[in-house]
Amino acid sequence: MMKKLCIFCGASSGRAVNGKNIYTEQARNVGRILAATRRTLVYGGGRVGVMGVLADSVLESGGQVIGVIPESLMTHEIGHSGVSQLYVVPDMHSRKKMMYDLSDAFLVLPGGMGTLDEMFEILTWAQLQLHSKPVYLLNDTGFYDDLLKYLRHSSAEGFIKQEHLGLVRELKTIGDMAHIEYA
Repeated sequence: MMKKLCIFCGASSGRAVNGKNIYTEQARNVGRILAATRRTLVYGGGRVGVMGVLADSVLESGGQVIGVIPESLMTHEIGHSGVSQLYVVPDMHSRKKMMYDLSDAFLVLPGGMGTLDEMFEILTWAQLQLHSKPVYLLNDTGFYDDLLKYLRHSSAEGFIKQEHLGLVRELKTIGDMAHIEYA
């Protein structure tokens, strides 16, 4: 059975510098790796931003893509009609639950509040021992340096137990994706 990697990422592309966007380039490379390693992508179902680039890259590389999008975002995030499977669900809660159910592991790429919401919910579920699926944060661009610093600070201040810091595993290079474990 093909393993499924759920990736949380932005519906925006992020900032380009001198005509180059490191976040969309990262998404393209991640997509190629997923297809080459025969992993199915599970993602938010949109055609725009980092998530659209990611899905297109997997598809262009011959991989499988499962999208899960709420009805309310079909227009805003422009539901990706070209994916292998697209589930349209009633709301965000249903989206997160279905993405969880379909996946064997999680990876977080750059994104905004929605990406962080998805990541923190899946980490909270792990903290509460509702699941034991691995959660990874790709930080090869340094995008999440300050978030990781905040998590360590929150732990030092007694708000996050030390053992819970290990629930999110940092990948410092895109090559580290080879070490992703699946439930």
